[in-house]
Amino acid sequence: FWTHTEPFPGVELKASQKPQHHGVYTMFHGTSIASARLIIANGFKQSTGGMLGKGVYVSRDKKKAAHYPLNSNNTDRVILELRVRVGRVKRIDKDNHPLQYTWHSHGYDTAWVIPNGGLKAVRSGLEEDCVFDPKRVKVWQVKPPSLCLPIKPKDSGVYTMFHGTSVANARLIIANGFQQSSGGMLGKGVYVSRNKKKADRYPMKRDSSDRVVFELRVRVGRVKRIDKDNHPMQYTWSTQGYDTAWVPPKCGMTAVPSGLEEDCVFDPKQVKVVGIAKAPNTILSELQQLVANASRNPDRGDGGATSHLFGAEDVCSLCRRTQQGSPHITQPCWGCGQNICPLMTKHFCRVNI
Repeated sequence: FWTHTEPFPGVELKASQKPQHHGVYTMFHGTSIASARLIIANGFKQSTGGMLGKGVYVSRDKKKAAHYPLNSNNTDRVILELRVRVGRVKRIDKDNHPLQYTWHSHGYDTAWVIPNGGLKAVRSGLEEDCVFDPKRVKVWQVKPPSLCLPIKPKDSGVYTMFHGTSVANARLIIANGFQQSSGGMLGKGVYVSRNKKKADRYPMKRDSSDRVVFELRVRVGRVKRIDKDNHPMQYTWSTQGYDTAWVPPKCGMTAVPSGLEEDCVFDPKQVKVVGIAKAPNTILSELQQLVANASRNPDRGDGGATSHLFGAEDVCSLCRRTQQGSPHITQPCWGCGQNICPLMTKHFCRVNI
């Protein structure tokens, strides 16, 4: 998480829930990598216009943010998780609403477009907000781009995925890296999912106090779709030149009664722990610190997964992303003073602010 003087990121409302006046909410904004750097360094700026006039356009629906920038490649998309102070809120629920462009001049701070409100400019029907004053919108953390679950991961892509394990195994994985499972419905490999709900279920038949969910960065390499029982390559995909087997959601395989998406990555070095998505409160801080320490130690036991995942050439030493010839802008943490990169997934501040 990015360090802030604010104690929490904001309340998470469902898209259909009405925001309360002067509430503080978690929202999302999709942008390009270059724009993300500028926003984190300098803050948001008002758009010159849009379907609700001037302001900063955000959404409580992460799927909405994932669409932006429109007509851009997934590799150039970043989702910013935001803390938004909405102030006074005006509901805009139809085309040609009398306050569609003038809500701010009538004393409102945020315009709220309800989901499935029928506005022609919102063909997706997803919830949207426009906040007039950019100072009301703060970046809380950066979400790497990820695909919607039903979409096949692209060959050689790098994606956010999740893995559920026990507390004891979590410590070992952070210290030494993943190891291949000896078998499973897709054979040997590391079993992960883009669906956090899938990872939440593991280990099976364990108490919630002994369950940890890792957030991962996974380089999928060449991907083979396995979408039916007794698929001819269900267990042999890795010998046919593929790096990852992908089971799409609701494909009807008897080994996946939940119908949730699943992946098997043959080489454990393709899978890197970047955060703790879920853990018991009694162990969360310890695991977060272990991940932070491991990310600062290039000689840790994961076999150099960081350089293997992101390439040894022109890689930012802080966020481990390829810089593509443009050095990342770094800045000191407001709390501990440690250098951070705006595109780091998380930063664990040593100072309690």
